[in-house]
Amino acid sequence: MQHFELKGQTRKVGNKAVLKAFRKEGLVPCNLYGLGMENVLFTVSAKELKTLTDTPKSYIVDLVLDGGKPQTAILHEIQWHPVTDNCLHVDFLAVGTEKPIAISVPLVITGHAKGVQQGGKFYQNARSLRVSALMNDLPDEVTVDITPLGLDKRIKASDIQLKNVTVVSDKDTIICGVKTTRNVTAAAAEE
Repeated sequence: MQHFELKGQTRKVGNKAVLKAFRKEGLVPCNLYGLGMENVLFTVSAKELKTLTDTPKSYIVDLVLDGGKPQTAILHEIQWHPVTDNCLHVDFLAVGTEKPIAISVPLVITGHAKGVQQGGKFYQNARSLRVSALMNDLPDEVTVDITPLGLDKRIKASDIQLKNVTVVSDKDTIICGVKTTRNVTAAAAEE
């Protein structure tokens, strides 16, 4: 999995006015926890954070706080402003190489479904899949080949098999499929 370096400055616990002042300066208040460590409060540039959050890709984040040693983490939770869609707060979860990490990974669809060539319509319900693996085994993306998909067939999360990776998403989650269209049904009725 790709790494993304994010620089930040530690901060002290503050009230709403202090956090509002940070946001006015173009900073986003953040929190880092996990791996038995104490919570670390810090701020990052909203502009720098936007390059991490405004992409379908998933990253392991290397947090560099106050110019110190990088701490590996993943995005755990993001709070957005309901109107302006600005990032209000981010929680990072510290991770290591010894324990499995659960993270959402984007899905990449490849191939041409047989059902579409027979007149069906392709649909995609999921854009990402939640997987769990050791940091070194995490994939950048999950590729799904739809070539064998026939009419009224679908691919579920339980159909995805990856080496050294466990699919954590609900097994009944429908990723994509091919629906029969009215034209195909009418042609079958005429025959």
